[in-house]
Amino acid sequence: MEAMGRDADETAERLASTSAVEGLTAGRGTPADPRSAATEAEIANATPMMAQYLTIKAQNPEGLLFYRMGDFYELFFEDAEIAAKALSIHCTTRGTHQGEPIKMAGVPVHAAEEYLARLIAQNFRVVIAEQTEDPAEAKKRGAKSVVARAVVRIVTPGTITEERLLAPDRASLLVAIAPGKGEGGKAEVGIAAADVAAGRFVLTAATPETLAAAIARLDPVELIAPEGAELPPLPLRVTVARRVPSEFRASGAAARLAGNFGVADLAAFGTFTDQEAAAGLALVNYLAETQLDNAPPLDAPRKDAPDRVMAIDAATRASLEITRPARPEGPTLLSAIDCTVSGIGAQLLADRLSSPSLVREEIADRHDAVAAFEADPVARDTVRRALKAVPDMMRAAGRLAAGRGQPRDALAVCRALHAAGEAAAALPPTRPRPRPRLLAAAAEVLAAAPGALGERLAATLDERAAAANQPDGFVAAGIDPALDEARTLRDESRRFVAGLQADYQRDTGVKSLKIKHNAVLGWFIEVPAGHADTLRAHDAFAHRQTLASAARFTTDTLRDLESRILAASEDARAAEQAIFAGLVAAIVEARSWLSDVARQMAEMDVAAALAERAAVSRWVRPLIEDGLAFDIEGGRHPVVEAALGDRSRFVPNDCDLSPPTVDELARAVILTGPNMGGKSTYLRQNALIAVLAQAGSFVPAKRARIGIVDRLFSRIGASDDLAAGRSTFMVEMVELAAILNQAGPGALVILDEIGRGTATFDGLSIAWAALERLNEVGCRTLFATHYHEITTLAERRARIGNATMRVKEFRGDIVFLHQVEAGAADRSYGVQVARLAGLPATVVRRARDVLSRLEESDRGAARAALAADLPLFAAGAEPAAVDPAPAARLVSLETLDDIDPDALSPREALDALYALKAARRAETGGD
Repeated sequence: MEAMGRDADETAERLASTSAVEGLTAGRGTPADPRSAATEAEIANATPMMAQYLTIKAQNPEGLLFYRMGDFYELFFEDAEIAAKALSIHCTTRGTHQGEPIKMAGVPVHAAEEYLARLIAQNFRVVIAEQTEDPAEAKKRGAKSVVARAVVRIVTPGTITEERLLAPDRASLLVAIAPGKGEGGKAEVGIAAADVAAGRFVLTAATPETLAAAIARLDPVELIAPEGAELPPLPLRVTVARRVPSEFRASGAAARLAGNFGVADLAAFGTFTDQEAAAGLALVNYLAETQLDNAPPLDAPRKDAPDRVMAIDAATRASLEITRPARPEGPTLLSAIDCTVSGIGAQLLADRLSSPSLVREEIADRHDAVAAFEADPVARDTVRRALKAVPDMMRAAGRLAAGRGQPRDALAVCRALHAAGEAAAALPPTRPRPRPRLLAAAAEVLAAAPGALGERLAATLDERAAAANQPDGFVAAGIDPALDEARTLRDESRRFVAGLQADYQRDTGVKSLKIKHNAVLGWFIEVPAGHADTLRAHDAFAHRQTLASAARFTTDTLRDLESRILAASEDARAAEQAIFAGLVAAIVEARSWLSDVARQMAEMDVAAALAERAAVSRWVRPLIEDGLAFDIEGGRHPVVEAALGDRSRFVPNDCDLSPPTVDELARAVILTGPNMGGKSTYLRQNALIAVLAQAGSFVPAKRARIGIVDRLFSRIGASDDLAAGRSTFMVEMVELAAILNQAGPGALVILDEIGRGTATFDGLSIAWAALERLNEVGCRTLFATHYHEITTLAERRARIGNATMRVKEFRGDIVFLHQVEAGAADRSYGVQVARLAGLPATVVRRARDVLSRLEESDRGAARAALAADLPLFAAGAEPAAVDPAPAARLVSLETLDDIDPDALSPREALDALYALKAARRAETGGD
């Protein structure tokens, strides 16, 4: 990156230092590796600037070093190459180091946030080294002196606070885990999660078995873990920061963490385990390490209770696409239903969908609030208008508290507080019926806004200047007499400059004379070069500089005026900064109250948004009760329905998994039917209805009655984990094992095509046994399969039913009706679906021929016999003894002697194979 745009002093420093690098003695003979510490000799032999760079880099080897030089952040060596590739910027060279050119790249300071956003999105850490003194001060110490620099911050995905780097509708969580030591793999794992930008801080715990689900629920962008600790599979978007295990030591962690929050005992904030405290302390220390003296303040730790929310493992979340799509830019449940009008509302809705409640009273309160807004469209619209695009004042307050705030952040707090007051005034009235509990609580908090703080901010800030983030002028006139006086003097002096210019033009007769200003010379008089002698003839004009096309002068009057302008400008700037510091202090002091206001605004946004969704899409309030009921009438898939854009185009279906009687366990339904018939959609829609209902939303159905679902499991679709050496089938078996080992009576399980990817009878056996196990557990189960033999279980097992997707055949084609009806499919229509997919006609014809022969063979009868026998054996019974008869007894050798393989057509070979199988059954008595 060239030096263009930098100030003269900085450019001289850079050119002198990089040129002198060429004199470094040959040490390693290769370019400096920014990820390894520079040797003492290397630093000692470097120029002052390069020695400073190498020292800072050695102290901060993790991350790309943004080294401030005037108006640019520069990167050197391998950092420059990495950044140039990641940012698509030019990488150049200047000077040499150890006999090799020094790679160099840079980004402008004024555009740094844009480049930081791109690097953070690629999971880079960025070390920010700022100039900590005025270059002019360094110059006074000598020509070779280097401007003092220091690392002020390390930017990581979980620690960013800048407005432009944060997604407005998604919390950016930093999570730390502290594994404990215990026997049998049951040791508690402490978990700390912080939304650094907003200040929220929670502690919780998991077991090694539930850690993956806990991390998936939190959905962090960055994870802090001990070196060597085994982690569950994480999405690629999650950055992992490893730290030495001693930073996660539980002993004494609670006391040290309490000290960070100014209390003697962590019990002041709740009951926390030692492992939770250890995770919390590791997170706080990581913030101190990366943010140094500018760490944003965190709220006091709060206990997060995972036993109060529906347990959803990582595989189920991915399968159902609740908040994260399976493919880039794909739809999710969140994107399909989100009608929120503010970032804080969208964040809360995402949190609700990620953590559906298990507490009936809490769910009912949320449903009551939605119902109140649905019944009062005027109040709903007014509240939504008041909250539309309301700033995230907690993120703004966090930046102000961390010393990174700007006038725009103070204005954001002001606007949010006034929006809160408007929303409070628009809430549904208390008559003719009392407000629901959530609305009453919101009204009490929001009615107090904007309060004294909001009024002070509104009176102090000049809205236009603050919104534009101008460096001065953001304090309104009339707030501070001293500020007004300094501004008047500054502005009057500038107007006097214009009058002085006219006087000089008149006195000299040079109409092209101009009075100008720049950062190097200050105020000066400039005339074209041809008029230089005219000004030299006047004693009042003192020459300052000659350029190729102009000459520059000054006068005693101009010097005096410049001093007054500078003094007035400095006085005005100092007065504004003092006023701004007072506003920041008031905002920081009120953070707890602001957090409550923000929370209530988010609550109202979510309730009004869900009411809007219910009204527009005709959703109904579900009946949530204890027990194992699951009775959905006319259920619809919220994402598919949204994609269709017309509710009438979606075919609704019923689902009843409720126990036959109150005292019995829940039912399982075996779902059969063709591919493309809608089985997966039906499975997912019922799972998503449960998520919506317990998140506090109305649901897409005609009627819904749901007993609390404590765990949700879904196994739909095929995926592999080749990096871990696991095939598609192995991944399926691992996920199925987790379901069978964890599902209890309160769970809802949806399974699709269990057993594919292996031999037919292997897959059938696994699917059969899995369904039997779930039936014994008594959890609510939807089990889609193409193994039609399993449907016989409905005749032989209590609480198992059959359902199928309706189709119609017409002239060899099939028409998918997407309707679920009782009964079992007689076939899968796979060949017809293959034809629809575009398989060549010859392949389709051959497939039909093979299928007809298979169906005509005794193989089908053998399967029917197998299906008839299997349910007679008790699950888990000891296997029967196997007759070790030699294979020769199972095949007729005489039959083989009659066969000439080379003379057989494909069809004759297939017939012969079935004849051999029939002979084998005859010889073995049908085994």
